[in-house]
Amino acid sequence: MKSIAKSFKRELRLYQLVLKDRRTPRVAKLLLGLAVGYALMPFDLIPDFIPVLGQLDDVIIVPILVIVAVKMIPKVVIEECRMKVTSP
Repeated sequence: MKSIAKSFKRELRLYQLVLKDRRTPRVAKLLLGLAVGYALMPFDLIPDFIPVLGQLDDVIIVPILVIVAVKMIPKVVIEECRMKVTSP
């Protein structure tokens, strides 16, 4: 569980650096912002009390937004930011 939390923190830090980088396309920044906003939103498009569908929207929407955004970001930007995150 600790390794998952550590990995999650590292990815969040990576996305923060990517968002600050001027070479990141605006659309990618928007999608990452939407993903973070949706994950932190106090309400969901599909309420959690609806069995299965309520939890699936979080599990599907956020990763799709992140995946699409990351595909738009130049590989060089991601690699440079990843090196900053992993270096001590």
